[in-house]
Amino acid sequence: MSPILRQHRTAALVGAAIIAGAACLPFAINTSKAFAAPSDTGGILAAGGSFAAIVEADKPAVVTITTTMRTTDVSADQQSPMDEQFRQFFEDQGIPLPRQAPRNQPSQHAMALGSGFIISPDGVIVTNNHVIDNALDIKVTLDDGSELPAKLIGTDPKSDVAVLKIAAGKPLQTIAWGDSDRLKLGDQILAIGNPFGIGTTVTAGIVSARGRDLHSGPYDDFIQIDAPINHGNSGGPLVDREGKVVGINTAIYSPNGGSVGVGFAIPSDEATAIVAKLEKNGSIDHGYLGVQIQPVTKDVADAVGLDKTGGALVAAVSADTPAAEAGLKPGDIVTSVGGEAVKTPKDLSRLVADLSPGTRESLAVWRDGKTIDLNVTVGANADGQKQAAATSPEAQGQASGQPSLGIGLADLTPDVRQQLDLPRSVSGAVVASVKPDKSAAAAGIQSGDVIVAVNDRPVHNARDVKAAIAEAGKAGRKSVLLLVERDGNKTFVAVPFAAA
Repeated sequence: MSPILRQHRTAALVGAAIIAGAACLPFAINTSKAFAAPSDTGGILAAGGSFAAIVEADKPAVVTITTTMRTTDVSADQQSPMDEQFRQFFEDQGIPLPRQAPRNQPSQHAMALGSGFIISPDGVIVTNNHVIDNALDIKVTLDDGSELPAKLIGTDPKSDVAVLKIAAGKPLQTIAWGDSDRLKLGDQILAIGNPFGIGTTVTAGIVSARGRDLHSGPYDDFIQIDAPINHGNSGGPLVDREGKVVGINTAIYSPNGGSVGVGFAIPSDEATAIVAKLEKNGSIDHGYLGVQIQPVTKDVADAVGLDKTGGALVAAVSADTPAAEAGLKPGDIVTSVGGEAVKTPKDLSRLVADLSPGTRESLAVWRDGKTIDLNVTVGANADGQKQAAATSPEAQGQASGQPSLGIGLADLTPDVRQQLDLPRSVSGAVVASVKPDKSAAAAGIQSGDVIVAVNDRPVHNARDVKAAIAEAGKAGRKSVLLLVERDGNKTFVAVPFAAA
């Protein structure tokens, strides 16, 4: 069986004793019980390395979340948006993921199981959005076994965070937020939740990686852990040696539906800001710019005269968007938003997504060898819109160290246009051949690509392309930046002239 990434949401048919996974992909929804007051464990383990003091303090604040859903919402042939995004990520890596066949459900309703944790004495609870998505009603089971109805305060599908509230009639113990930015690879962590509905469970492990981008949205910055998490763990807390929440356990990568030591958690430093907005407004309107962006590699930097890598290279600007109205152009490199540095395309996505629609913000842009300032009025990011569309690895300008580009060019004749199905509005030169041992091939240039601009200068034929490349070489540039159209999409490719 091929590996699958699962959001852990365990579903059981009403009246049935067997618990079955509701989601096709393995995502971990943390179901834990009840309330726990913040405590200071001081990060000191008991004799023999026991985590008992941390568990004793935190476990009462972890709850089990049970939702009632229509069977159409939990049938095996349906997937949540997060499921599909994670599936797409692994398929993009060449890892096929099987889709389960539809199953008939014998009843009209089913139960789904997840986890969460209490952050305030009056009963505010944090969990994953996919734990409560499409729920008809939500119930919370505390650590002492009490079961209470929950009200949905707010949810944000893009970050997969949701906030609930219960009325317990008494102050509840809570668990405090920690600082995920302080986490280092190898740091010990605990995951608390209700895997498979068997009851609150604690597992231990270490931080395996930081900043995992699974291409599921603008907030992808997952903590990877090896602490076992399974169905039912999603939404539960990931805690550090001080007993504070440093993440929300959200997903696993699994070949068999169970834990294999590759889990993912939303960092607390990201989650706290989102939770605060949800508590206040019930939802989050994410900002939208309307650009496709790429990383700024060394070859790209060399081609445009930047002395260092960093920023987000604008590959395309959608018409009638905030970016177009602000004057952003393909070839621009965005280096900051509102004074905050943009080091990667993900930085730009997150900074813009954090802005409220209608906000007017300044962008620092590298264009024509100098920095200019543009003012943009951020738009609303409707469902399905992406802040950034990263290009394929071969289009990221990997240096080959060869002294020439190694491409053959031809003009766009009517016959060539017909073969490539190119509209008349596209001008440039078609790549007729690529030498496999030259830098263009290493950078990802392919036969059939159409070069439409060189170093931000539009070209109309093969002669223009050759002249622009020669001019860049004479100017002492180490690379040349080509704007290439392929299959209806435009992307920048930086091709080095020679070895660095």
